[in-house]
Amino acid sequence: MRRFFWTNTQGKGADSALLIFRVGLAAMMLTHGIPKIDKLFGEDPVMFASVFGFTPVTSLALAIFVEVGCSVLLIFGLSTRFATLMLAATMGVAAFQVMAGQPFGARELPILYLLGFVTIFILGAGKWSVDYYLGKRPVITKVLPDLDLA
Repeated sequence: MRRFFWTNTQGKGADSALLIFRVGLAAMMLTHGIPKIDKLFGEDPVMFASVFGFTPVTSLALAIFVEVGCSVLLIFGLSTRFATLMLAATMGVAAFQVMAGQPFGARELPILYLLGFVTIFILGAGKWSVDYYLGKRPVITKVLPDLDLA
């Protein structure tokens, strides 16, 4: 019973939970980004929010880059903090600029995504990520593997 209330987040389960959370959140974001590709390359004129002075086409292209490209990076745990920073910024713009006049219920989903991306930004990718394996050895030993730095 004591194990049920255990609060140590440094155990084996923490990295597994972070993997599930990271991959699940990124996969759900892909379901928002991939349909936008059809909007950009479709026959119909682009109807998208114009933010920060960008044209609707440019705003849509940036949203696709972030929601698809950074989500793929996040799934693999590659450049995780960069990817989550871009995704969090996009969700912040969606929730607090594009949907600013709408009730909270309409802005709830981008805010939930924002909170998830900020959490991953703070925690990092975890053990089950490309970032972890790239960070295990100094870069110089990857280029010159026979170099002994010890």
